[in-house]
Amino acid sequence: MTESFDILVVGAGPAGIAAAVRAAEAGRSVALLDDNPAAGGQIWRSGAHAPAHARAWLARLESRDVLRKQGWRVIDCPEAGVVRAERNPGQPLPGTGKGPIEQIADFRYQRLILATGARERFLPFPGWTLPNVMGAGGLDAMVRGGLPIGGKRVVVAGTGPLLLAVAAHLAQRGAKILAVCEQASMGRLMSFGTRMLSEPGKLWQGLGYSLAIGPMRFKTGCWPVMAHGQDRLRAVTLRQGAKRWVIECDYLACGFHLVPNTELAALLGCRMQDGFVATDGQMRTSVPNVFCAGEPTGIGGVDVSLLEGEIAGLAAAGRVDHARELADKRHARRGFVRALRQACALDPQLRSLAADDTLVCRCEDVGYGRLRECSSWREAKLHTRCGMGSCQGRICGAAAEFLFGWGAESIRPPIFPARVASLAMLPQQPATVSGSREAAGEVSHTIKETA
Repeated sequence: MTESFDILVVGAGPAGIAAAVRAAEAGRSVALLDDNPAAGGQIWRSGAHAPAHARAWLARLESRDVLRKQGWRVIDCPEAGVVRAERNPGQPLPGTGKGPIEQIADFRYQRLILATGARERFLPFPGWTLPNVMGAGGLDAMVRGGLPIGGKRVVVAGTGPLLLAVAAHLAQRGAKILAVCEQASMGRLMSFGTRMLSEPGKLWQGLGYSLAIGPMRFKTGCWPVMAHGQDRLRAVTLRQGAKRWVIECDYLACGFHLVPNTELAALLGCRMQDGFVATDGQMRTSVPNVFCAGEPTGIGGVDVSLLEGEIAGLAAAGRVDHARELADKRHARRGFVRALRQACALDPQLRSLAADDTLVCRCEDVGYGRLRECSSWREAKLHTRCGMGSCQGRICGAAAEFLFGWGAESIRPPIFPARVASLAMLPQQPATVSGSREAAGEVSHTIKETA
């Protein structure tokens, strides 16, 4: 199956929604492709309980002529102007309640907008793989999905504004927040707070979160050094300067800021800068007809993502003048993005948390000691299979980048694990060369029909 559109938006978080809405308002045929069952991404997944501005954007999306392809995940770019996506296992066809028919499909576009968001960064320490040690955003999502948290003792640790937001929401659901441990020093947070004076809305929001959990529970320059338990988490050892202490708890929610999802952009050949997708003032990447918006261009939160999504949607639809009108606002907000990145810079002491037997790659059971013997990400993959499991390096890759300074040396399709049954449905075809990779001299990977 192949479908064609003027503009294809990949990712239905705030940036993707804004891009699709503005492009559709400009009269273009637009499709919004996302692997979740509903629009909103990770940040707006609470539906009726989402913030007012989120509900307004979601309603705006509903009222526009945007074809929403929920439950589809992009796995490849077989040629210029085409992305290949797989339907999530068990995702029913819209409005039928029956099982899926098409498992894999090609989507052809004239303009492509990448709004692929970000994921949490995890850092390994002894006990971090125990049940009930999880990502801060992951625990929050599970609670929004119905996980009972009332009366449970929770420690939230890591860095970034997400910690306070998650802790405040869990407290509202009845959790006992024992501590919120921010690895950044008070000095760095004060410097960031000064920058926040120009963003009074965010400042008041942060103060509201602090009041919800109790100011005395917020600790700076503090992080977990060990999680304790056998069948599940029972306690966590925290460190703040020279002080160490143990807290008994039911959940430890960790998140050491966010990592941009840039795999698809890299597969297309987009230029990267400081770990993010490089764009100009109209959110154009280095690849013709490919735009990028939101967290992959720089972690900046919902407001920046919405603004960049609007610019990308307008520019991709040919409304360049309207896009330029928003570019100045974006430029002003980039100062906030830089300040946030500086405030959330990881303390070098965090590199010493893992012991030799601490797992770094959970998929392939690779410990820190084995990785210390390697000199590069490629050598680690060849000798230990680190990064070759089901997450394809999305967890251990970010950790290895911080621990050893390694970066991914290549991106190959499929960028997500794909079912053999889906790949078997592809028509047999010769290998092709994509427009973006032809310039780099790389041959596109096409998968032939299997028996």
